[in-house]
Amino acid sequence: MADFIYLFKGGEAEASPALMQAHMQKWVSWMKELGEKGHFKSGEPLEPTGKVVTGRSKLVTDGAFAETKDVVGGFLMVSAKDIDQAVELSKGCPILERNGIVEVRPVMIMKT
Repeated sequence: MADFIYLFKGGEAEASPALMQAHMQKWVSWMKELGEKGHFKSGEPLEPTGKVVTGRSKLVTDGAFAETKDVVGGFLMVSAKDIDQAVELSKGCPILERNGIVEVRPVMIMKT
């Protein structure tokens, strides 16, 4: 098994608190299912604020990103046999129902 990171980007906002609650329940159920099948390792939503450090000058700016679709809203780390399985597992993510993006990235093993 290898580790993969899901980066969640974009997605349309829910129209009401009740719909938001129902959508969040889908996230809880999906993550629980991943855990029960031995794939979920860790993950958290991220605050919408932050800082960006850029280039050699290390310029620090507020995390006002150019495009909403590029804002990373959260992440999960999962285990899968390969990237194809990781991609298949990501297809259950509720953000896709809201026209969002799941970026699937393998975790590189650093040799020391």
